[in-house]
Amino acid sequence: MSRKIENATALYLEGIRDGNAREAVTKYTGDRYTQHSTGVRDGIEGFVEFFEDFIERNPVRDIEIKRTLEDGRYLFVQAYQSLNNGDAEYITMDFFDTDQDDKIVEHWDVIAEFAGTTPSGHTSIDGPTDVTDLDRTDDNKRVVRSLIEDVLITDGDLGKLDHFISSERFIQHSRDLADGLEAFRELVQDPGRSLNYGGIELLVGQGNFVATLSRTNRAGVSYAQADLFRLEGGLIEEHWDAAEPIGPESEWVNSGKF
Repeated sequence: MSRKIENATALYLEGIRDGNAREAVTKYTGDRYTQHSTGVRDGIEGFVEFFEDFIERNPVRDIEIKRTLEDGRYLFVQAYQSLNNGDAEYITMDFFDTDQDDKIVEHWDVIAEFAGTTPSGHTSIDGPTDVTDLDRTDDNKRVVRSLIEDVLITDGDLGKLDHFISSERFIQHSRDLADGLEAFRELVQDPGRSLNYGGIELLVGQGNFVATLSRTNRAGVSYAQADLFRLEGGLIEEHWDAAEPIGPESEWVNSGKF
């Protein structure tokens, strides 16, 4: 595990799980800490202000880091959170920017309720975790970017889905969607579909995994959408996601979700 990943996961585990918010954010962030979780102010004091209250309200915190990716200065972390013995369960998908000392300087996140089962019997977080095929990183990043920009963005060419997604094996961890390319094709080709992509804000890839943070619109409501894809042989074979509505700007305490 690289020092960058160690810093990001330690901020999570030491700062939030173990309840040492000030110590962790001081140790693992750089000269600035720009925050895009809209309820958390920028900087060390913003982190401490939010998470000291969070820790007090949630005395039992189980956090598991499920997957991590490193792509130059950028990181991706997928985590599972159970609060107060399962009273609330979440999946979080986080993106980080780092400085020349590998410290965290910026953070984006998408948080969604954990799904213990999906139509095909998966969960929000199960499945492979090992990063492989490092020599295919750039190719896999191009596949995912093309899928979103050429197909999933409004008015994209939906006929190209099978150029990017395996027709033989497509495991789906979205809470309401079954496995298989045809189930996904039916969703995106529905003229009344509620989910429309607006554009990619961040794309982080390492080997066989690629994660994206995108702007989306669902039935007229703006969302932050995080997607994680696992690829094999140049095609997408597995997908995890989280989506979070973007609240009104009047409720933000920083510069916004992106």
